[in-house]
Amino acid sequence: MKWLKLAAAAAALWAIAAGASARTVAVSADRALDVVSGRYVERPLVVIVDGRIAAVERQGDAVPAGAERVDLPGVTLVPGLIDMHVHLTSTHQYGGYRRFEFTDGFWIAIGVRQAKDTLDAGFTTVRNVGAEFYGDVALMQSIDEGFNPGPRIIPATNLIGATGGHCDETYLPPSFNASEPSVIDSPDAGRRMVRLLHKYGAKVIKICATGGVFSHGDTPGAQQLSYEEMKAIVDEAHALGLRVAAHAHGAAGIRAAILAGVDTIEHASLVDDEGIRLALQHGAWFGMDIYNTDYTQAFGKQNGIPEESLQKDRDIGEIQRQNFRKALKAGVKMIFSTDAGVYPHGLNAKQFAVMVRYGATPLQAIQTATVNAAQALGGNWTHDVGQIAPGRFGDLVGVKGDPLSDVTVLEHPVFVMKGGETVLRRP
Repeated sequence: MKWLKLAAAAAALWAIAAGASARTVAVSADRALDVVSGRYVERPLVVIVDGRIAAVERQGDAVPAGAERVDLPGVTLVPGLIDMHVHLTSTHQYGGYRRFEFTDGFWIAIGVRQAKDTLDAGFTTVRNVGAEFYGDVALMQSIDEGFNPGPRIIPATNLIGATGGHCDETYLPPSFNASEPSVIDSPDAGRRMVRLLHKYGAKVIKICATGGVFSHGDTPGAQQLSYEEMKAIVDEAHALGLRVAAHAHGAAGIRAAILAGVDTIEHASLVDDEGIRLALQHGAWFGMDIYNTDYTQAFGKQNGIPEESLQKDRDIGEIQRQNFRKALKAGVKMIFSTDAGVYPHGLNAKQFAVMVRYGATPLQAIQTATVNAAQALGGNWTHDVGQIAPGRFGDLVGVKGDPLSDVTVLEHPVFVMKGGETVLRRP
């Protein structure tokens, strides 16, 4: 790809020489991680023009005239990180029935602060896989229009689920007649719901294939959408150019989702050998949120999470982690999915250490949140994010120390840049 690097740099320099109004930033550091090869580029000079990387040079090479300099001595650069499973309009603080204390718009309002916390933690792109009232679309638009800081958001809007399932309202009695607007009970209803969500801004479709931990009255292992319903949803989404994520804890639901063509399996807690075999055969990605149990078991009760949910979390937490180890060893493709909102936003990077504890190398863990996530997003995202390379967005995270030796340094970024704009810089 050397020719691409030279061409991009030449085009950027030509634009500047020709008097174009391109904003140019040159970032230097001790080293930068090539997340594909796992090797460091020593003394890099990353040239960013109008928000995209034009070239990755070495310090001492020519810097475009008029470029803004950002010098980061003692810092290691990694690409902007990607969390494939967050809920920016949800918070860990109000579990169970406590959420009914607040008005509907409250959740979008707190998303503004939580988006900033996520960006400051080094996550410059997120997939928001579930929000009521199209709150993630609203948040995405406000960030894109420059009204508040936050990561790039790929919104799923409402979650598609079955009546009485994990994605329905199950906490209230019949007198309230409460139901989530995206509940479906047939393949045709699934197709229509995909079209509706896409109409109002969904960029990815999220389904609830099985029961969940934080829903009332169901079990995580129980399949809730039929294969036929999942297949109709996936076919419609793919026809619209959308990828599909499936909340799936139970083995049967995981298998059905993979066979239906789902792109990413979220949680995958109780996956069996056949599910792993199918994931390998069909190229499905697993996004296993193996950090958040630490938080929910420590603080869930005081946050109002019912004992029913805490017990479900205890029952499957360690099983999920061992299945992560097993699936990773088998070669299943992994993405970085944390379920942020179950724990405080901004702590996303704590999952890296848990991944390493359960069998991943530091490089493998970092790849899940960079190049792997970019590939799983598909479309233009594959070439826009996930690497420090020409043509990608100028998204950089700086840390002190060596993340390939100690992945916990990613929990404490000293520098964050999104699209060539510095959003965080610490001494």
